[in-house]
Amino acid sequence: MGTAGLLSFAGSAGSWHVKDENMLQRKIPSSGENLPVIGLGSWLQFDVDNDASERKELTDVLRLMAEKGGRLIDSSPMYGKAEEVIGELTQASGLAERFFYATKVWTTGRQQGIEQMESSMRKMKRKTIDLMQVHNLQDWKTQLETMRRWKAEGRIRYTGITHYTTAAHSRLQELVEAKAIDFVQCNYSIRVRNAETSLLKAAMDNGVAVIINEPFESGSLFGRVKGKPLPDWAKEYDINSWAQFFLKYIISHPAVNCVIPGTSNPGHLVDNMGAGYGRLPDDAARKKMAAYIEHIG
Repeated sequence: MGTAGLLSFAGSAGSWHVKDENMLQRKIPSSGENLPVIGLGSWLQFDVDNDASERKELTDVLRLMAEKGGRLIDSSPMYGKAEEVIGELTQASGLAERFFYATKVWTTGRQQGIEQMESSMRKMKRKTIDLMQVHNLQDWKTQLETMRRWKAEGRIRYTGITHYTTAAHSRLQELVEAKAIDFVQCNYSIRVRNAETSLLKAAMDNGVAVIINEPFESGSLFGRVKGKPLPDWAKEYDINSWAQFFLKYIISHPAVNCVIPGTSNPGHLVDNMGAGYGRLPDDAARKKMAAYIEHIG
């Protein structure tokens, strides 16, 4: 991708920053820190044992992510051994300082939350966690109180809340509008667009960064387009695969800071990272993309 192609989007939104051929980035509203728009989820994919081949493949995923400009890795105590595997592989590969580490607290009770967050930090081998989030809003009042204190103490850099269902969007929006957190993480995809109704706008209006989960609808989007070619006009937005089609729809929304597709496949990782480069669709193109997927097949 040439530099001209990358710069073509720079003038359309002041918060996008393009440098040479680096991945597109968006500012975290509460700090101004830039964050690359494509990250990595770890549910299922990083919950592995000591199988050497699996761990080599995951190490390749992390290495390629760093090479292609991605930074944010998202995990949770809910994800089995994922936090521990992330910590071990990033340390062993020498890549530990290349990433932005996001994990979650997923329990009830103040002391239980403290113990779980401390455990996550040990497993991920971090003295400071970049982003600590309340997983699926569980006991969010209690956990946010601790998280705010830890942020003031420098143990975490940002606070957040998460959920993966559309039904939770209204509660997420209430916390966004209360400016209670730095980040909100929610589900959003080219077919599941409820977040567009008001949650994403609320995040923009209230200075809350947005992370998107379930971008591929647990893989079901690929089943919908299996065996079907990309539309010719996708090339106008530097889209070279269906994964990039789905991801560029998401990151072209001005509220979105980062989307976190999960994978343990190095080839898929490179493909996903590619969505962070080149031209992005404007509003008219986004409508065209959504309509195309609604009517395909």
